[in-house]
Amino acid sequence: MPTPKNSQAKPTDPSQRAKQLRELLTEASHNYYVLDKPDLPDREYDERFRELQQIECEHPDLQTRDSPTLRVGAAVQSQLEKHTHLVPMLSLGNAFDESELEAWEGRLLRIAGDDVTSTGYTTELKIDGAAVSLTYEDGLFVVGATRGNGSIGEAVTANLRTLRDLPLSLKGAPRTRIEIRGEVYLPFDLFEEMNETRAKAGEAVFANPRNAAAGSLRQLDPAITASRPLRFFGYSVVNADHSALPFKTQWELLAALESWGIPVAPHRKRCHTLKEVHAWAHKIEHN
Repeated sequence: MPTPKNSQAKPTDPSQRAKQLRELLTEASHNYYVLDKPDLPDREYDERFRELQQIECEHPDLQTRDSPTLRVGAAVQSQLEKHTHLVPMLSLGNAFDESELEAWEGRLLRIAGDDVTSTGYTTELKIDGAAVSLTYEDGLFVVGATRGNGSIGEAVTANLRTLRDLPLSLKGAPRTRIEIRGEVYLPFDLFEEMNETRAKAGEAVFANPRNAAAGSLRQLDPAITASRPLRFFGYSVVNADHSALPFKTQWELLAALESWGIPVAPHRKRCHTLKEVHAWAHKIEHN
């Protein structure tokens, strides 16, 4: 009979035990926050987390750059440092009704022709939050920054590390330096719960989830960010050397991000025509 993963034999070697705990805790966080399929009781997670902290305290050289323990305990900063993005983070264009969207498609057809009709469209929900970039080197998360003016943002690495659905290491991603773009946001139900708690404590409530997410992300004290139920999802990636990535469509890119362990927008659909896009949007709007 197979042994459950949370009751594996405990190695006596601290290095092997630390590795086992990192893998266990990382997978448990991904299952809970990304897949919504918790498989490790909270109490057991906390016990394993404290055990890993103790090992790393006794053997500091065993703490890796993707250790779950790095999500907590970062020092308060005096200010947020500036960070230059590998490639400017541009704003999305808008289409406010179906006729504007059709005009946009007309421009695409004039430029790309058959490529548009053969590729189709990837439809995703636009979730309001705070745009961020995550820099990974050799698969490890090293820098996180806000969008800022598009070219230069503010480094909020320690704050982003506190997001439990944001992976500190990637599985199967290019081992070069890459920058993943995405959105930090607050789900409505968690936003309402947070505001209720703040109101009962006599604290000021937030006006909306977008402002709450942006303000929480730019805190000088990572502990404040950690206390807010922020979530992340990714939607694009660029290479440091500006070389092309092996994705022909946005759909393929999202599938790759998901396989690397990056959360992506759950509500999305691949459409072959603009008519299908309209139908999907109407369905979402009325559900």
